[in-house]
Amino acid sequence: MTSDVRTSTVLLYSHDPAVRDHMRLAIGAHPSADVAVRFVDASTHGEVFRLVDSDDIDLLVLDGEAAPAGGLGISRQLKDEVEDPPPTCVVIARSADRWLAAYASVDVTLTHPLDPLTTGQTVAAILRDRAAGLPSLS
Repeated sequence: MTSDVRTSTVLLYSHDPAVRDHMRLAIGAHPSADVAVRFVDASTHGEVFRLVDSDDIDLLVLDGEAAPAGGLGISRQLKDEVEDPPPTCVVIARSADRWLAAYASVDVTLTHPLDPLTTGQTVAAILRDRAAGLPSLS
């Protein structure tokens, strides 16, 4: 049995390249049998918006602890300013920050340290839903 593999573009945002590398490893190039991922990196707030405007981004994975602009603030700004923004997943340090993520209109949160199984399954589900035209999980 052959399944179609869809390649989606995932933007990884953090000011810290090591954090972006951890995100990339936790998601993996093939988070599921039917989903492949192409990664695009952004290290600044401006790069995130430039890439969202210029590339076909399917999902943003944002570092909630990034400086000077954190992923929660970027998610909120995207939802307020961009028509039909891609879904956002923010990696937070404390699960208690989920209320802030809800206020920032984040679609999904994951908690540091990233578990590769949970992270891959979460990303694959979001990308499948987006490909099917389903609304974000939030």
